[in-house]
Amino acid sequence: MRATASEITCTESPLTADMAIVVQTQKIMADVNIKIQTVKNIDQPMTSLKTYIVDVISKMDQIDKDNRRKATIGIFGKSGNGKSSLINAILGEEDLLPPGSLGACTAVVTQVEANLDDSNYIAEIELYSKEEWDKMLQVLFRVLSDDSEDRDDEMFESAKENITAVYGENADKKKLEELKKDEKFSEISNFLSNPEKIISKRERSDFANEVACFIQYSVSSPGGWYWPLVKSVKIKIPNCDELLKHIVLLDLPGIGDCNKTRENLWKSKLRECSSVWIVSDIERAITDKDPWGILKHCIQDLGPGGECKNISFICTKTDNINPGAYMRSSRLTKDEIGNKDQTAACILHRNKTSKELVKKKIESLNPGTKVIAAFLYILLFVPFSFFFMLIIIVIILKKLMEKFSTEVFTVSSKAFFKQNSNLEPTETEIPKLQEVLKSINRRINQEMTRGYVSDAKGVLSLIQIFSPNTNEEMVETKARVHDKLANNLKNALTELDCQFVKMYENLDKCLSEGVKKSVRLCVATAQKELIEPDNIDNRGFHKTLKALCKNKGHYWSKNWCMILDLNECLATHMQESINEEFNQIFPVNAKTEKSLQKHLDKMSIIQSDDIYCRSSMLYHIHNFIKTRENKLKASLGRKVIDRKKKIYSSISTTIQEKMGTGYEKAAKIKGKNTLKKMQKILSDTIESLKDDMFSEVKTMVLEEFDNLKLEIKNDFELEMKRSMEPFHLHTGKTTLLDVSREIEEIERVAK
Repeated sequence: MRATASEITCTESPLTADMAIVVQTQKIMADVNIKIQTVKNIDQPMTSLKTYIVDVISKMDQIDKDNRRKATIGIFGKSGNGKSSLINAILGEEDLLPPGSLGACTAVVTQVEANLDDSNYIAEIELYSKEEWDKMLQVLFRVLSDDSEDRDDEMFESAKENITAVYGENADKKKLEELKKDEKFSEISNFLSNPEKIISKRERSDFANEVACFIQYSVSSPGGWYWPLVKSVKIKIPNCDELLKHIVLLDLPGIGDCNKTRENLWKSKLRECSSVWIVSDIERAITDKDPWGILKHCIQDLGPGGECKNISFICTKTDNINPGAYMRSSRLTKDEIGNKDQTAACILHRNKTSKELVKKKIESLNPGTKVIAAFLYILLFVPFSFFFMLIIIVIILKKLMEKFSTEVFTVSSKAFFKQNSNLEPTETEIPKLQEVLKSINRRINQEMTRGYVSDAKGVLSLIQIFSPNTNEEMVETKARVHDKLANNLKNALTELDCQFVKMYENLDKCLSEGVKKSVRLCVATAQKELIEPDNIDNRGFHKTLKALCKNKGHYWSKNWCMILDLNECLATHMQESINEEFNQIFPVNAKTEKSLQKHLDKMSIIQSDDIYCRSSMLYHIHNFIKTRENKLKASLGRKVIDRKKKIYSSISTTIQEKMGTGYEKAAKIKGKNTLKKMQKILSDTIESLKDDMFSEVKTMVLEEFDNLKLEIKNDFELEMKRSMEPFHLHTGKTTLLDVSREIEEIERVAK
């Protein structure tokens, strides 16, 4: 074994230094908390303030439990492409996740994060309740009982796989009532009586063995596999703070089954991803249809409808190479290799060539003759299977490069662990991915440390405002400051309202254009792209279209080779009309001049030109208000991102709701000319609904945006008024503590 998680972690790391600052600050604040609780003989306003301060200090210690601060990295890739081995290598935990475990569960969302509490390997498994599983069984057996020509064979196989995995071979051939009489059925019902299961083991091998039945499935030995009963799995790894303290690695397998709960969970998790890793096995690239189609389908959920900033392409198993064949196909001569190890030289040559080609095509790819020229050029230098993967990557990157930053890695997890490998550890590029995680961790940790120290100084400033040296003149000054801040708050809210009005008007204009375009083109677009596409074999398409109608407008094949969504198709023109303006208001990466976050950052009830002596009361007033503003803005920033997703997704969800009756009607069609009848129902439904449907979409988007404005204004006003209230109520008859020394200590600690 090359490395362990504990060896990866450096004891003198920036993470450790940041934590030392937090620990020392916590100690100072704990001492202040004890002192302030001993303050007696104070009036009611001071008693209320004292309670407020104690409450704020106690909540500050929740810093490490704020899961919303964690960065989520979504990982796409078919089982067998090396996702599990990749994660094992990055964590330095060989054989932790068995090959094929991530994604083997069809649609179970699996996340990997750090165990920050002890040294155990932990799996937190959320199961369906007995009642939920009973309802799912009814759906599964209803699918199995369908023997019509319109049957969705893939859904049939999925239902069969679910039932035999849990209940054993031939369980799918029984009737549901017959299955309920089996001893295995009672065993599973009892098992589901507690829907939350926790596996905690000190030894990695013991943990891997026990968790396997929840995240794996062997077709050759059906029965006793529990993944169909699982909603989600959270795996916590010890001793990997440097890599995963503030990060969640999220496996995003395909859906392709009958389970709406897992599908909804998949969508919500996808929108949380701040980064995405596309994992593909080089040698199987020509047959792998998985992540590329699904990525194209998820662009809206990652970008305008999500918060993704970075997409990395990770080519795995780079050490799996035939040197002779590669040298012939790439025209690499022995002279070019020199005295180097032949296998290593071929691996590194292929890695370097592939990266250069991908990056070059990201920058220069244009439609037409350049694509053909690139095809011929690349074919001269790389094996066809690898070239095929590059073309797919380039096409997708062409669509993504304007919205996301991208990076390419060529890795070998096997070589990273192998003692006598042809490659050095750095050449496997696993250390590069480790550094990516470390960098994210450091950034988040620094932000949290700065935030914690700022909060602490803000609380101390509030206490210092009411220190024992307070006099009547200071009380009058506080009153004047309160009035000035109240007036500034009023002006700030007015300015924010004006900015929202401008954004609302721009969105309104774009949406109106989107309505006109959608009404004019939606039927033709839906027919061409999905209802009656030219490139579909009509002999089996009626099954796909029926499955789509049964699933309220979208169809997702299990192997990701076909993803159809009529709701998204109908939303296309609305999305195209607002995307530019929407990305200005809610940018994924940099804050634009028109962005809502930029306006929030500028909003303040403190005048920027007010400068005071650091020991003065006015300095402490402004410092306290500023820290409360900054904390509030961080919270509002999170709310903006969350509501942005809801606003954007309301386009397709409103369409889905309006199309519901049409989907139900088309799904019931049977017999002769089923396909043509379904196609006509869907086209007629769109035609009859289009005017009202897209107008309602516009109304819904604007309502959601207006609700966001009201929430932001209300939150800001309430928090600022609460923060200013002590200055207005204080009579000067009672005081708190002098914490000037503690302020100096924190400033010294944080240098």
